[in-house]
Amino acid sequence: MSAGVQRIALGVAYRGNAYRGWQSQPGGGTVQDALQQALSRFADTPIEVHCAGRTDAGVHAFNQVVHLDSPVSREPFSWLRGTNRYLPHDIGLQWCQPVEADFHARFSAIGRRYRYLLLESPLRPSLEAGQVGWTFRPLDGEAMRAGAAHLIGEHDFSSFRSAECQARSPVKTLRAISMAYRGEPERGYWRFDFDGSAFLHHMVRNIMGCLVTIGAGRQPPGWMAEVLAARSRDAAAPTFAADGLYFAGADYDARHGIPIHTPAMDWFP
Repeated sequence: MSAGVQRIALGVAYRGNAYRGWQSQPGGGTVQDALQQALSRFADTPIEVHCAGRTDAGVHAFNQVVHLDSPVSREPFSWLRGTNRYLPHDIGLQWCQPVEADFHARFSAIGRRYRYLLLESPLRPSLEAGQVGWTFRPLDGEAMRAGAAHLIGEHDFSSFRSAECQARSPVKTLRAISMAYRGEPERGYWRFDFDGSAFLHHMVRNIMGCLVTIGAGRQPPGWMAEVLAARSRDAAAPTFAADGLYFAGADYDARHGIPIHTPAMDWFP
C-alpha cells in the first residue's frame, strides 16, 4: 500500500433479492458493483472493495465486512453518510473504521457466521416473501438439534458442497448450530445460526435441506451422520431456498476492532 493511502473497513447490510450475488461480473447487477459505484462517487476516485464472504443471488447480509484502500482522507461518519446517499435503498453501510495495512476482509477472518430465517406455516409467505425460507410441514426442534449435533466439529463436508464450489478442501470446522422458534404452534419463525471456520458453496443451504427433512419426520436424526459419512452430494436433501439465508459476519483477531454485531442483525420477523 503506497504512502498517503488509508485502509478502511466497512460493514454492509443488504437484501440480495434484486442482485446477481455479491461478486462483480460482466453486465453489473451485483452488490459489489453497486457499492463500488457509490463509494467512487463519494470519494470522487475509483474505489475497489474486498469482502469477507461472497454471497449468491438472492442471499442477504447483516454485516458483510469489506475493506478498501482510499487515497482520500474522510472521517468515518462522512464515509457512512456520504456513501449511503448514493446506494440503493436495499444496501446500506452500518459502520466504518480505519484499520491496519495488514488487515484483509477475507484473509484476516478466522471464522464466519450465517443465519437462516424460516417460516413454518400452512400458507406461503407474503409480506416476508424473499426474506425467509418456507416449510408448510410442522418441524420437531429436538429432532433437528439431534441431527445438527452430528455436524459439529471438523469434518469432510463434501455431501453439502455444490458442484460449482471452488474451495481447495471440503474439510471445514462447524463450531455451533443453534436454533430458536418464535410464534404459535401452527405458524411461526425459526432462526438457525451457523458458526464455522469457513463454509463451502451452498453448504448452509444444503444443511438446511437436511435439517428440514429431519424436522418434518421424513428422516431420523441419525440420517445426518449417514449423509456426512457418504461424502457425496447425492446422499443429502435438495438445496434449500436462498431467500432466508443471511451472511451474519466474520470473526477477526480482537486487535482489528471489527464489530461483530450491527443493528441490522436485530431484525427478526
